[in-house]
Amino acid sequence: MLNLNSTIDLDVKTVLRWWGRELSFLVPEKIKQLVSVQQGFIIVRADSDKFILSYQFGGQCEQLATLERDSSAIAQYKNLLASDERLSKAKVILRLTGQDVIQKELALPIAAKENLHQVVGYELDRYTPFKTDQVYFVVKRLPKHLNEADQIKVLLILTTRETLNALYADVKAIGIVPMIADYEGVANDFEHGDAVYNLLPDRLRPKVEKIPRIIHSSLIGLVFLLLGAVIVMPVWFEYQAVNALTEKVQKVEKEAKKIKALQLETAALIEETQQLLNEKNATPSVILMLNTLSKLMKDDTWLAYLQYADGQLQIQGESPAASTLIAVLEDSEVFSNAVFVSPVTQDNLSKQEHFQITVEPTKKTNKVATDVK
Repeated sequence: MLNLNSTIDLDVKTVLRWWGRELSFLVPEKIKQLVSVQQGFIIVRADSDKFILSYQFGGQCEQLATLERDSSAIAQYKNLLASDERLSKAKVILRLTGQDVIQKELALPIAAKENLHQVVGYELDRYTPFKTDQVYFVVKRLPKHLNEADQIKVLLILTTRETLNALYADVKAIGIVPMIADYEGVANDFEHGDAVYNLLPDRLRPKVEKIPRIIHSSLIGLVFLLLGAVIVMPVWFEYQAVNALTEKVQKVEKEAKKIKALQLETAALIEETQQLLNEKNATPSVILMLNTLSKLMKDDTWLAYLQYADGQLQIQGESPAASTLIAVLEDSEVFSNAVFVSPVTQDNLSKQEHFQITVEPTKKTNKVATDVK
């Protein structure tokens, strides 16, 4: 089960080396050649009374020569350097064999990871038959998957001072100056530069000029800076372009919302106007109703009162036969629902019938209006 409370042990150097390798394929080959020194490695192995030399570069290993372990090898080595220009810039690695080295895997408390060399050196005589002043040793951390929860696994690699000093003296007498001494069973991976170790003590390591290293490191840093700019700048420009487009889109959306609101307002006004027109057209006009009434009423019928309100027309008057007016109004295409709203009474003097009728206008406006015109 995944333990989310566990401490993350992050090796920054390893991460940076991995990151550099992953990005290196983006660097053009010409720039790589400019900032990287094309140097391989001369591997020197001791084989009884001889030294076996090989050249390693780009993952390939090439046999160079076998030198005698005496003064005759001086001229041989000089001739070898003169005949192959690659060797002039190559670093020399003194690679020890299993006869010269002891290796042992140790399990240490997790608290010792900050100072492995000092912790192992303090108890070296418990792990090996030697004391600290008798050997040169390094402590190399093993992969994390081999570690336990409260322990870390390391590999102790040591050689006696007598053995390494003698080998160093012999190769130095020939004119070979090694920069690194390692063990062939756990050879350094110089191609990737992962956790390179060196059994040579500081006093035996050649002095390296700082200025070329500073220039070289500066060039590499500049290349990665430019590479970062090449990667970041397009993203930045794209980000700026997206922001500009977003602002334009927001402005357009704002204008579109205004237009949409105007459209909705216009549609509402049109709908209200149409409703008013529909209401107006739903009933005949007052002029049409008056004109129709004047045609329907006979000459012996008089209107004394007329009122149009709330969709109803109310008329009062006198007629010799008021009861016939209901049928006359109902037969009209302009009026409907004609009813007496009060009893019909007869005037004793004029013998005329007093009436009060309410009638509703019909919706057959268009045809009637056309007929009237």
